[in-house]
Amino acid sequence: MNGDIIIGDRAAQLLAVLMLEAAFGYPRLALQWIGHPVIWVGALLARLDRQWNIAGWRRAKGVGVVLILIALGGGMGWAIDAMAQGPIGAVTIILFATIGLAQRSLYDHVAAVIRPLTTGDLPMARAALSHIVGRDTDDLDAQSIAAGATETLAESLCDGIVAPAFWFLLLGLPGLFIFKCISTADSMIGHKDARHGEFGWAAARLDDLLNWVPARLSGLLICIAGGRDSWRIMWRDAHRHLSPNAGWPESAMAGALALQLGGGASYASDWIARQTLGDGLRPTPADLQRAMIIFRRACGLLWLITGVIAWPL
Repeated sequence: MNGDIIIGDRAAQLLAVLMLEAAFGYPRLALQWIGHPVIWVGALLARLDRQWNIAGWRRAKGVGVVLILIALGGGMGWAIDAMAQGPIGAVTIILFATIGLAQRSLYDHVAAVIRPLTTGDLPMARAALSHIVGRDTDDLDAQSIAAGATETLAESLCDGIVAPAFWFLLLGLPGLFIFKCISTADSMIGHKDARHGEFGWAAARLDDLLNWVPARLSGLLICIAGGRDSWRIMWRDAHRHLSPNAGWPESAMAGALALQLGGGASYASDWIARQTLGDGLRPTPADLQRAMIIFRRACGLLWLITGVIAWPL
């Protein structure tokens, strides 16, 4: 019974977090004055990468990095939770939790790609896309830009919204902060290249584990929000992705749009062969706008589910 009460309380807090973050995002003044906590974690990771990612015991050192991040994120979350008491404490938890979600920032970043893309300003669209993807963008045409933004929109629904919400619901701020730390580590050192293949192994594997359930939930949200042939395409194509998780929301989005996503792309001048997801033509700027509509619906469904969980209490 106590567990049900805790989950219900967290669901009520999470609903407030989702609404508040969607409305306001991360304050620009705070970003200018103190930066974003993810930037702080990134700076720590960059330092550890320079100092620890050297010859010998790289995988073991990478495990050490993950343990540091778990202690850092979990400890900060636990300390805030422990000090947050009563109504003011609940508000404090809600405000800190908004840091871990990215509905508003993801929407704004993709909208920044759509605006120049629809007017034919490809250099500006490429520059905007480079802020949200890891692939090389310098030579992308309009369809490739739209595809890259659509794939990122779908994948980031998971790791930027559903996954942090999921871990907050289960474990509160410690779960949310640990997830964000590991997600940041995966994006920085979890690459299968010569430098990070061993050092980033633990971060990449733990990120896969933490995203396993949220990725499939994200795919289901997109299927419900998008309809069409999304269910069949998701079940058929999710395993084609190089990631064990990203294929679920991306293939669901491909099915919802009745288009083809995925395919090879260049990363740091290296061509990475990837299978395609979905059937049909490549996305156009208008299709990226349709993807944004599906994204908003999926976020709305997440709000609705969260509210249902909170409602009995």
